Amino acid sequence: MSGLTVVGALVLALAVGYVVPDQPLLALAATVAVLVLGVSVAQPAVLPILAMPVVLVVARLDVAGLEMSISDWAIGLAFWPAVLLGPRPFSPQLRAMLWLGALYQAVTLFTVLANPFGANVIEWFHAWMIIGGALVVGWTVGASGHAKLGLSLFLLAASGLAVATLVQAAMQYSHGDLSAVYPVWPWPMHKNFVGTVLAFAALVAYLHPTWMGWTRRAALTMFWLFAAAVAVSQSRQALIALGVALVVVSFRRRGQQPRSVLALTAVGPAVLFVGTLLRDQVAEGNRFNSWFQRLDWFEESIAAWIEAPLFGHGLRYWTQEGAPTSFQPPQAVLEVLASAGVIGLAGFVVSFAGMAVILWKLDPEYGTIAFALIFARLIQGQFDLFWVGGTTTVPFLIAGVALGALRHAEHRTAPAVGPHRFPAGSQR
Repeated sequence: MSGLTVVGALVLALAVGYVVPDQPLLALAATVAVLVLGVSVAQPAVLPILAMPVVLVVARLDVAGLEMSISDWAIGLAFWPAVLLGPRPFSPQLRAMLWLGALYQAVTLFTVLANPFGANVIEWFHAWMIIGGALVVGWTVGASGHAKLGLSLFLLAASGLAVATLVQAAMQYSHGDLSAVYPVWPWPMHKNFVGTVLAFAALVAYLHPTWMGWTRRAALTMFWLFAAAVAVSQSRQALIALGVALVVVSFRRRGQQPRSVLALTAVGPAVLFVGTLLRDQVAEGNRFNSWFQRLDWFEESIAAWIEAPLFGHGLRYWTQEGAPTSFQPPQAVLEVLASAGVIGLAGFVVSFAGMAVILWKLDPEYGTIAFALIFARLIQGQFDLFWVGGTTTVPFLIAGVALGALRHAEHRTAPAVGPHRFPAGSQR
């Protein structure tokens, strides 16, 4: 592998020299690629670590006609050094989760073949990357001994979004505007995106496992910062997901009564707030508000599924001319049904239920944080878009970090076999 890497770097360097006179921008991009390649060979965890905060950036970037969020680009780039040069072997739990992800990919391949259009194929690869790719990237961060750094960078980046959200809320409130906050800085964000990712950050801060290396005071300060930002975003699905996840995980470990009290203290007002918002929307009777609009979308999504019950209409079918609906179904089960049919839904249920069981059985010091984030994403996805980058990527990225951190803790005193390798055949 190292010999091929050196040869590839030399070829790329010669190519840079050749194109410099005529295409300086292309040469600059190639130079950066050489630099990244060299750094990745020396330390495969560099790009995965850098991806931890960048995964929160949903501003879109067009490269050679392929437009994706910077979050997706970051995971896509970090995946290659992670999968080619990262720590091996994968733990049994990570392998099992990757196989479950592959199961979902296998069953959705039917809808790719039954509905041949470009967006269908691209989304098939994208769906695997934001789950399987994110797991591998996170694993590399944790298994290489950088879990504390990776999670700290993630929380610091999230704190920047939280502060920006709270500042904008204060400006709105000062003018008598008490509506939901849609942050415009440092880039425009939907309230449901910022609310959801900050709910994930709140869970990380609330749990702050010992291997994360944060003090209780620092972590809980961050928790309340994130909780306040989620509240002003008025993202109801984020509040529901955060509240349910807090209640579930707070009672998992013994000796955590203070955390349980804290969870109930945070959840009570959140439930009351969400209930008040829903009551007001139902009472006003506006058929165009988000409550009644979602009911219409649910009905249309079910009707779309009935037209193609077995294989669905294809991943991202709503982007195609003549599609049965012009919107992405805002609910995970209905989206999978309309896109991949009952076969796709069966794979979805088996895959995610299997992942949840694996993480629940893991050592709670590592498995609780991973379970909490994926569980929260599944809860939130019952009220909003599911197959999107960023909000789906984050839970699996951090789950990968937790799995890698567990393996690092198990083998940090064991002799390594080769660079970045654990003893062959090692088990828990």
